[in-house]
Amino acid sequence: MLSTALLRLLLFSLTVVFCTGSQQATFGIPSFDQPASEENGYQLKWPVNKVAIIGAGPGGMLVYRELTQAGFQVHVFERDDVPGGNWHYTEETPVDAPIPNADIAVGDYVPSYPPPDVQLPYTEEIHGAAAEHRRQHRAPKPVWDSLTLNAPAPVQQFTELPWPVGTPWELPHWKMRNYMRAFASFHGINSNDNNPNVSYNTRVELVKKHRDAQGKERGWMVLLKELVQTGPDTARATWREEEFDAVVVATGRFNAPNMPSIPGLAELAQRFPDRVRHSRQYRRPEPFANQTVLIVGAALSGSEICREINPWAHKVYQSIRPDNSTKLHFDLGMYIRRLPANTTILPEIRRFLPPAPGADISSAQIELVNGTIVTGVDRIVLATGFRYSFPFLPQYHNASVGPDDPEDAPRGAVQPLVTDGTHVRALHLDCISIAEPTLAFINMNTGTQTFTYAEYLALALAKVWARTAFLPPAPEMWRLHAARVRARGGYGRHLQFLGAARLAGESRMHSIHPLADNVRFLVAWLNGAAVRYGGRQIDSLPKGVGEAALYWTTARFGTVPVGLANGSALAALGLDPPWPAARDGSVDDERVADQILFNDWW
Repeated sequence: MLSTALLRLLLFSLTVVFCTGSQQATFGIPSFDQPASEENGYQLKWPVNKVAIIGAGPGGMLVYRELTQAGFQVHVFERDDVPGGNWHYTEETPVDAPIPNADIAVGDYVPSYPPPDVQLPYTEEIHGAAAEHRRQHRAPKPVWDSLTLNAPAPVQQFTELPWPVGTPWELPHWKMRNYMRAFASFHGINSNDNNPNVSYNTRVELVKKHRDAQGKERGWMVLLKELVQTGPDTARATWREEEFDAVVVATGRFNAPNMPSIPGLAELAQRFPDRVRHSRQYRRPEPFANQTVLIVGAALSGSEICREINPWAHKVYQSIRPDNSTKLHFDLGMYIRRLPANTTILPEIRRFLPPAPGADISSAQIELVNGTIVTGVDRIVLATGFRYSFPFLPQYHNASVGPDDPEDAPRGAVQPLVTDGTHVRALHLDCISIAEPTLAFINMNTGTQTFTYAEYLALALAKVWARTAFLPPAPEMWRLHAARVRARGGYGRHLQFLGAARLAGESRMHSIHPLADNVRFLVAWLNGAAVRYGGRQIDSLPKGVGEAALYWTTARFGTVPVGLANGSALAALGLDPPWPAARDGSVDDERVADQILFNDWW
């Protein structure tokens, strides 16, 4: 009979063969290469024991589960008063976003620091406008009253807490809210659990490297601000600092709105702030009754808001750019199929011409790229998507870096993670900072479901920081990253997009299990490490997930949604585009290049 040690070695060897067979088209992920070992892997600069998690959405809660089960000391910081991330509907709406966009380093919010030279913790009493302070602090979510899940229930669930048999596939947002809070309660981190390792109403204002008494880098210093309402118009703000060995950013992708830089829009919004709103501020259709509405953008939010307000509004215009990108992304045509038949589709907007002083917004002229002038619009909804922004990490934002600039920062310089807000760069597996692997990001990818994919990344973090799985050396991680950037067509919004084609090794455009091939690498790597170093193993995707997603999207959109978008988005409707195939003028072309990647996938 084989000895236990020999059996473990055999199983590990088979696992390595399983995950490193880059010549096997079935796996199709050569860019991941062979997993590292303790002998040749990356060596952390300091041991990890105490970890901060920023955000209590699905990703943050999954990371909390994995890290606590692995024995780490974990603290979750959530700026809202309940868990669940986006799935917290309120009638309260987010604050108006600036036009043009704010600097990307403060795209989500402007950090609030205590006065200089005060001793922490430091407390201030706020008298007056307390509700507005709290609104800016907690950031109401981009959820409207009638919103339903944008994926079937079997896809949006935690594997350890499946929906009950017979649960409808299309669920209202409040049921997802309850589900998220049930999961939080299951792990003792709900807002009423009084868990000392969870801080609600607490926003992270700054994360910076911590240095020990000898001046050597060792961990992270996190500046926190807790804001608690103490009366009808009073509140208390308390700043404090805490040290951590590692930090996980789980703040989601729908915090920093993208406001298009269309000439004349800023003046129009300044004069009529209640008539020009981002889609994240939409709540219900009644305010649009008997009005003429212009919706800019026609991805998920734009198309669904159009469907809802159409029976109420006098007329709905939908401005759509031609979807000519050859990079992997969601085909805009799938959303356009859901627009009501009486929606008037317009080409791209060239500029807004604000009305004369004292005139109503309906007198404004809207010039389209084909020269047509549209007037009579009472309300404008900007369904123009979101940008990546992490205001608590200002040192990792650099808007001056362009997509064609060298990928590696000069030796000693800080490698930017965020440049123009379309993507997050310099991450291994789209998760772990290559420059500093004790800084990680969860659920930054698009084209995948957060409930499914985050479980594998969360376990990877737990194993890497516990040194029971190993990253490649830093030069190898940079090499792999550069190869992935090239394979994905360079930097841009598409960099974080996974989708069926990429997750299937770009060999099967419509894989029945769109996550399967990417997950195979993670399962092989993590389970192989468990065989050799111990720790938890993880199963592959639950059966039926791919089939459920396929049936759902086919029924909802009439097409399989993920793949290469070729030609005009309106080709899917059998219509010729109402704009010319090519535009003259470098300014317009540059603006289109800047905006084309900000499809609103929420």
